[in-house]
Amino acid sequence: MVAKLIFIVDDDENIRTILKAYLEQAGFRVRLFDRGEGLVEAIDREKPDLLVLDIMLPGIDGIALCQSIRRISGVPLIFISARGTETDRILGLELGADDYLPKPFSPRELVARVKTIFRRLERTWEKELSAGELTINKNSHTVRWQGKELPLTRKEFALLCTLAAAVGRAFSREELLEAVWGENYFGDVRAVDDLVKRLRKKISPDTGVCIDTVWGFGYRLREEGSPK
Repeated sequence: MVAKLIFIVDDDENIRTILKAYLEQAGFRVRLFDRGEGLVEAIDREKPDLLVLDIMLPGIDGIALCQSIRRISGVPLIFISARGTETDRILGLELGADDYLPKPFSPRELVARVKTIFRRLERTWEKELSAGELTINKNSHTVRWQGKELPLTRKEFALLCTLAAAVGRAFSREELLEAVWGENYFGDVRAVDDLVKRLRKKISPDTGVCIDTVWGFGYRLREEGSPK
């Protein structure tokens, strides 16, 4: 099995070198970047398995990079930053990061968090699901309709998988928040509403499914033709 590829983006050479050594010792392949220019193209070309991204970069900062990356890829992403306020952490997570690690931190902690993300993804990607005319492949992280792949981000995919695993069941916002962002996420449940809005725009009625709002509670996935 080919070792997972991790991109590290940080303008501090010492941090890049140390993190590379620890991650390679843990069995990962690592590629280093000292700035954001060219990163989006490299992600699209090489398809890394995870990204470690510093927020405070010269030129294009990590926040802008994250927004650009999420337009093309759902790659798991860990923000690292000397800006460790609660507001910064919430912003990073709501932009689509999977974790946020304030500097200074132990390289061993970063390795542990990387492994935790991969374990969580492996538990999620156990089988193929179907709902309406959608085919959801958890191993390849793809959703297909009429032979075409729908361009979903990682969080949109996780939300769809959660709903499709129990079609017709109503999930509370808190349940969906934990399923998509993880049990340690401390952001507002309104993040779920925003994610549902984005997913609805990508799933047309022709796919045979729709996401119903359960007022005052949460959401459920319903197949067309089934009772509301």
